[in-house]
Amino acid sequence: MTARIRRLSRLKLSLLVIPLTVALAVFAACSGDSAPDVSASDVVEHYADGVHHTYVLSLNSAMVMREAIHAFLDNPAPATLEGAKRAWLTARDDYGPTEAYRFYDGPIDNEEDGPEAQLNAWPLDESYVDYVEGNPDSGIINMVDEYPEISAELLIELNEAGGEANVSTGWHAIEFLLWGQDLNPDGPGDRPIEDYTTNANADRRATYLMVVTDLLIDDLQDMVNAWARGSANSYRAEFLNLDTDDALAKIITGIGELSRGELAGERMIVAYEARSQEDEHSCFSDNTVNDIIANARGIQNVWLGDFGALIGPGIVDLVRQEDTELADQLSMEIAASVAYATAIPFPFDAHLIAGLPNSDAGRRAVLTTIESLEDQTDTIVAAAGALGISINVT
Repeated sequence: MTARIRRLSRLKLSLLVIPLTVALAVFAACSGDSAPDVSASDVVEHYADGVHHTYVLSLNSAMVMREAIHAFLDNPAPATLEGAKRAWLTARDDYGPTEAYRFYDGPIDNEEDGPEAQLNAWPLDESYVDYVEGNPDSGIINMVDEYPEISAELLIELNEAGGEANVSTGWHAIEFLLWGQDLNPDGPGDRPIEDYTTNANADRRATYLMVVTDLLIDDLQDMVNAWARGSANSYRAEFLNLDTDDALAKIITGIGELSRGELAGERMIVAYEARSQEDEHSCFSDNTVNDIIANARGIQNVWLGDFGALIGPGIVDLVRQEDTELADQLSMEIAASVAYATAIPFPFDAHLIAGLPNSDAGRRAVLTTIESLEDQTDTIVAAAGALGISINVT
């Protein structure tokens, strides 16, 4: 529990009413029996398969998004723009669970060449990319003299150059180019079609959107390759050659760090306390609640070994062999955090309005989810301990 949340008037989980069907799902998720004779190496190998499977899903839906963006740019119209937006939302939801594969210097976020900041950096300073309200000439797109050619090399070089908010690539750059600024407290941004037809620098804006989309797909393809079977030089091969305790430490660190430090902390507490729309994750499309749900489910996927179409042994099975009660407790806590996230009303920024009391139903739902994620992190650390593994998470 962070000091900042302790300073808030703590609201117990019982204040949030979960529908009966959701509550039943929470308990059903905890009721399965462990697979017999599960070994640590079984769990590690299945995890590697699950990571690869999830990145393949993400890549495939991103490629569909690229086709929808092509269709829009070939024929800019309300219908094709809506198609591109829907494709972005679908692809974004498929990417969300992969965030559980971070925080241990793997291929997504290693210090040398991990593309995480290129894929998913945020918050994005809109004026770094394009015009904003009150400044029609801002952004790379409108700086024709300084950046006469928009290319992949240029956008990579400019990403986070001079400041973390100077984001030029990734999911949120694409999101901004599709939706525009979100100036509406009750809905997403509303970028005009004319930005891609008759408004200033429409051709450059279209080029930027295509280049940044292709970059994102290239980065996702690299992640698929890193975790694929069959290459002795892949990260997967390196990962499977680790001592199993070291591999398990990485896996559990990933879900522990996402649970509290990243999801509850950076992505929820900051926006909740600051009441800042700019600090919500997908602010242009108002997809932030779905981001939170997908991240929470990513934690659950790793814990259970359930990657959708690919199901096998998970960390839960190893912990249950050591401490059945602890395994069931964490299964219940993780299922609850997913249910609480699902119960947050849309849109997320409606709960950030200055003047809303903390007793507001939406703010209670957000805070309850934060508390649930924080509490389950302590149990994740305990679960690692039951396996004789020590992890450090914020």
